[in-house]
Amino acid sequence: MTGVFASEGRQRVVIAIAGATRFMAGILMGTGMAVYAGDAGGSAFAVSMVLTAYFVGMTVFAPVWGAVADVTGRRRAVMVATGTLATLAVLPLVAVGEVGPPVRLPGLTVDGVWVLIGLRGLYAVFAVGFVPVMFSVVSARGGADGRGRSLGFFNSARAVGFSGGQVAVGTLLGLLAPSSLYLLIAAVSLLSTVAAAAVVDPTPSPAGSPGIGDVASEVKRRLLPAVGDRAHLRTNGLRWLYVALALRNMTVLGVMSLMPVYLTGPVGVSTLLMGVLLAINPTAQVAFMYLFGRVADRVGRKPPVVAGIAGSGAFALVAAAVPAPGGTPVQLLVAGAAFVVIAAAFSAMTTGALAFIGDVAPPDRESELMGLRSTAKGVGGILGPPVVGMLATATGMQVAFAAGSVLALAAAGLAAVGLTEPEDAATGRVDPPADAEPATD
Repeated sequence: MTGVFASEGRQRVVIAIAGATRFMAGILMGTGMAVYAGDAGGSAFAVSMVLTAYFVGMTVFAPVWGAVADVTGRRRAVMVATGTLATLAVLPLVAVGEVGPPVRLPGLTVDGVWVLIGLRGLYAVFAVGFVPVMFSVVSARGGADGRGRSLGFFNSARAVGFSGGQVAVGTLLGLLAPSSLYLLIAAVSLLSTVAAAAVVDPTPSPAGSPGIGDVASEVKRRLLPAVGDRAHLRTNGLRWLYVALALRNMTVLGVMSLMPVYLTGPVGVSTLLMGVLLAINPTAQVAFMYLFGRVADRVGRKPPVVAGIAGSGAFALVAAAVPAPGGTPVQLLVAGAAFVVIAAAFSAMTTGALAFIGDVAPPDRESELMGLRSTAKGVGGILGPPVVGMLATATGMQVAFAAGSVLALAAAGLAAVGLTEPEDAATGRVDPPADAEPATD
């Protein structure tokens, strides 16, 4: 099938379809499930855990799938296998439907909300296999002089999926039963998998055909590197990029985990208008990703990273400033401005960070390090939502949002101090120096 789609133009189409539909499936599930949990009487903490469940899967499994792809060289196969399993993982949700009564197990009673959250985590285990592997493929297709633009294009496609998913879920929540919505999510996930099967992988493959034992030992070595095998994490301050991303994501993902119920609750808008407001962020990213991809190629990687992380803190502050309740024009204007701010901030940070990693990563570890970026994001997704959720339960959402901004602003300072611009970032990769001092932490 790949031969039919081997031309550059057709590859861009299948990559765009695969990316847009994978992220659309995720956002349909995440936003829909958060609203279902809130409607069922779940606390702000329980609603926030819908997002945390996804990021637990991302933190643990994104680097695993990235490492497997690097070790075996079968990146397309990894995307197809994980996509297929992610699609199958949606089917239990079709059977569960909306939040029902507690589930009674031998010696244990599980509230219906937590059943949904657990199934969300199961889906994430497999769905997160797509991102680090596709990032490596797209990065390689751009080459050293066009990596930022190539990644910007893919992220624009990804933003289309987010935008379409948010608008769609705002409409479908009022039209479809939960089981029907989950069935639609499974169909969208399957479409992403079919498109991924048509992707041509230009990245280098290792010699030979490693066995299962070889793959397992190599994955373990990469995910738990010895002290002497961490030099690549020191290159140009790469490790501080991951720390800054984790702190930034605690802010943004903590705020975003509550945004559906914040908009439909305290702010007082309909689910349809909620979907439209949430769609502003990914819709604006379509343009911003492409723009900042060019910026990252022209001015370097560090400036957009630092500016994007700082802008993420500003987003939390603007979101906290949305007056409530009532859904007035002033509210809608402030809420819309918040989503434009996060669209620009995320686009700048993401294109800069991905290009930075592509510049400094050794060729045989790029998927692994792209996966580690997802892990950093996952750490923020695990810690941020429950922290902001507990704070919101105690003090209110606006206070929690404002307090959460501190983490992103601190992360911007860390990135400004800790990162070193890759040498000749627009024209080539920087490998770790041969005499790099081994890390001690």
